Amino acid sequence: MHYRFNRDPSLARDDTTTVMLFACIYVPDFPIEALLRTAPELREQAVVVLDGTPPMLTVTAANAKARAAGIEVGITKLQAEACPGVRLKRRSIVEEASAHDALLDCAHTFSPRVEDTNRQLGNDDKPIPADTIILDIDGLDRLLGPPTIIARELSAQVSKMGLNVNVAIAGNPDVAMRAARGFSGITVIPPGKEAERLGSLPIALLDLSPEMLETLERWGVRDFRSLAALPTIALSQRLGQEGLRLQKLARGCAQRTLLPVEPITKFEEAIELEDAVELLDPLMFILNRMLECICVRLESRALAATELRVALEITGYEDQSTEEQEASRSIHQRTLQFPVPLQDSRTFLKLLQLELAAHPPQGPVKKLWVAAEAAPPRFAQWGLFLPRGLAPERLELTLARLRGLVGDDRVGSPELLDTHAPDAFRVRPFHPHATVTKHERQPQEQKTALRIFRPPLEAKVQSKQGVPVRVFVKGQPHQVTAVAGPWRNNGGWWTEKAWTRDEWDLELRSEELRPWLVHVYRDLSSAKWYVESSVD
Repeated sequence: MHYRFNRDPSLARDDTTTVMLFACIYVPDFPIEALLRTAPELREQAVVVLDGTPPMLTVTAANAKARAAGIEVGITKLQAEACPGVRLKRRSIVEEASAHDALLDCAHTFSPRVEDTNRQLGNDDKPIPADTIILDIDGLDRLLGPPTIIARELSAQVSKMGLNVNVAIAGNPDVAMRAARGFSGITVIPPGKEAERLGSLPIALLDLSPEMLETLERWGVRDFRSLAALPTIALSQRLGQEGLRLQKLARGCAQRTLLPVEPITKFEEAIELEDAVELLDPLMFILNRMLECICVRLESRALAATELRVALEITGYEDQSTEEQEASRSIHQRTLQFPVPLQDSRTFLKLLQLELAAHPPQGPVKKLWVAAEAAPPRFAQWGLFLPRGLAPERLELTLARLRGLVGDDRVGSPELLDTHAPDAFRVRPFHPHATVTKHERQPQEQKTALRIFRPPLEAKVQSKQGVPVRVFVKGQPHQVTAVAGPWRNNGGWWTEKAWTRDEWDLELRSEELRPWLVHVYRDLSSAKWYVESSVD
């Protein structure tokens, strides 16, 4: 992206300078915003976040309504409780991590060069908090328009993530970061106006050490403009290179390169509840918000989910002691795999509701984790004159309802087991075919089919010298005209379900039916005969 401006009004119109642009996304009151992201109903209330070890809990963040009610950062929990109408919430590190990952997802939607400002920048000896993201937006004007439009698009995209942010655009990363942290809403600083626009900001935004902040305040330096106006040589003699670096930041002329990070590949959301949830309906209400957050993140990266993992931390009941609750703490995990990538939060919610109804947690839930395995979405080409097939989402819901009725191990596709046991298989979830091979049409020819009876047909057999000569199936007599066998077959002798049987291939004839080829066996443990299959 390029700005064209004249350094001097007397210069010609085409005497221009090219400047790169950077955008900064800053979340004020980040601990509170991370909590409100999954509890938007609290935005209209005065909210305070407490941190520390009980009983020494102190206020670490407060929104505007809480500050208007008299709350100050650093006061104790007892002092905060004295203010009426204030909601007290414990700080959640897991929710802050999820909110920070959502910020990174949003930034990577606009630019491949994104800096995670958790890292240490330049010569700073203090890491920037997790509430700040800087991205290079050079060239984005060709797609979206002028910087003001880009800032609005950034703010709107982060708002979809459930966060209220400040967005600033400037010619270097440090100016954009200080402007976002110092001015609310959207701020665009044209090239050459950095010192003028930053002049009113307090010097505390420079992330000074306590000793440096005390020194500058004793000199009467309380804003950027005062620090920028100090003599450079005198400042260097008293504060050294650190003083010169801070003055460059105050003037908005410090230059550095971004430290880009790779896009995150994990999509996880976590919530730690104040009170454990015992019923399924309120649990699904919380999961719905988490699934909506994950789907928004997936949509921002043009991805979908092929697998959904849910982990619920189960704690003891309220009437139990603390030791009993800790002893009963466990993790209830469920995994949903989809044959095609999906991106619908309502479908995910319904599938989870059916899954948890069939496999409920065995106790109150205190913490929740939801993770999605990302993959490119599925693209399908439909025929112009053909009816559209069943949507994968509806098919998954139908299969989930069937699993709830008949059990997980009875819905899916059969898979043969590597064992000698006849008809040994298991049912696995449906998965799409990796490739579809087009076969050339072959001339039709008559083929033989094997019909397997499930369960096997019970029969009565008359034998002569150990060889079957007559078979009764469903009361119908059949004469044996050809015999092959027997073959002794057994297995599972190392388990309680050991089996042994003698198998025969027989050709049967009757007066009314044509010849019938069957496979029969005699169960040696019960001495009963069964017809297992026939050849059609």
